[in-house]
Amino acid sequence: MSGRRFRSRLRETLLNLAAVGGAVCILAVVCALLFNITLVMFKTGSMSPAIPAGSLAVVRQIPAADIGIGDVVTVDRPGKLPITHRVQSVEPAQGAARTITMKGDANTEADPAPYVVEKVRLVIWSAPGLAHPLAAAANPVVLGATTVAVSALVTWVLWPRSTRRRRTGQHVAA
Repeated sequence: MSGRRFRSRLRETLLNLAAVGGAVCILAVVCALLFNITLVMFKTGSMSPAIPAGSLAVVRQIPAADIGIGDVVTVDRPGKLPITHRVQSVEPAQGAARTITMKGDANTEADPAPYVVEKVRLVIWSAPGLAHPLAAAANPVVLGATTVAVSALVTWVLWPRSTRRRRTGQHVAA
């Protein structure tokens, strides 16, 4: 394969990979907006072995009326980090609110106090080990380097190439 042909294929492959990556990002944002989906990173092992520390979970906000016993949900706590545990009981509260008790799978006892909630985030899916790479990708240095790399790729792909081939011994008049 000639050098020119190799560079052309490399250029096309890299551009296609960048396009697929961009499409995945756009699709993720659209899904997040349409279906109220977010990500949760697990720092502790309180939900092990089902969801070990370092896992990344996809969660969807649901009304408290839809909570079921056995669901794994994330509850926001004022002034504290959110907590994600398995629902042990659900009782009606005032209006649309529910009082739920929760317990981490790895914990021996339920959480110390029940939570009164109108909405929670239901864990739809989780993947062990993805929290740390995602957190690293959010680092400003990594984001900056990615921006520079994609800019360089686009510049390289769109840079004008000479369409004229010079023949040996011919000179272009100035």
